[in-house]
Amino acid sequence: MCLILFANNAHPKYKLILAANRDEFYKRPTRPAQWWEDKTDLLAGKDLEGGGTWMGISKAGRIAAVTNYRKLPVTEKYDSTRGKLVTEFLDSNISEFDYHEKMHNSRNEFDGYNLLFGNVDTIFWYSNKNPQSRQTAPTPVENGVHGLSNELLDTPWPKVERGKEELSAIVNKNNDIDPHELFELLHNTDLAPDEKLPDTGIGIEFERILSAVFIKSPDYGTRLSTVLLVDNNNKVHFEERAFVPESITQFTLSNLLRLFVIKLLTL
Repeated sequence: MCLILFANNAHPKYKLILAANRDEFYKRPTRPAQWWEDKTDLLAGKDLEGGGTWMGISKAGRIAAVTNYRKLPVTEKYDSTRGKLVTEFLDSNISEFDYHEKMHNSRNEFDGYNLLFGNVDTIFWYSNKNPQSRQTAPTPVENGVHGLSNELLDTPWPKVERGKEELSAIVNKNNDIDPHELFELLHNTDLAPDEKLPDTGIGIEFERILSAVFIKSPDYGTRLSTVLLVDNNNKVHFEERAFVPESITQFTLSNLLRLFVIKLLTL
């Protein structure tokens, strides 16, 4: 994922509201969200090149999602794929505390990343680029509205701040949540002004392109949008929309619209 917006324990009906965009090169092979054949409790898409996933949920209510940490130049080559961190956590019974320790011990085996992990009641965050992640025990993410892109959690990049503001408005005005409003939030193509752009080493032109919530460029952009809602009775609404570029400026929904409504096992 390259943008994850979520509200945890901030709504009277939903314990978790999450809206996320996955940005990737268009040529990278991807399988849409489905129940995995070899991990039958896991609902997620699949990166067919690396073998992992960017976001998923298990029938037991375990949840995980990863974003890259963007800071160039990267001087080392890493063999480990970050998507495996998601599937490994979801397909196990390891505690959040033990997984935090495991990630810390293997932090130098991966390029920079952020991982949201936990269950639908309590979310944790780890980054191998966060000096404070060296503490021995993970700290749950505070209740409220949060945003994660390609920096540390809640870093005030323009797209993160814009997304958090719009998600807060949706959460605060509605007793129920309409997934279509969240998809509209995720389809915002506005670019941030140059003076507000971060400097991650990729150059001003690409910083400008990547400042949009929904990214468009000739070879790279938003491939998938995902909305995840978990109500207080552990009913899950998991909806994914895939996009295909017709041109640099025109994107259309593909026929890969996936909707899953499930009841979690007792947590």
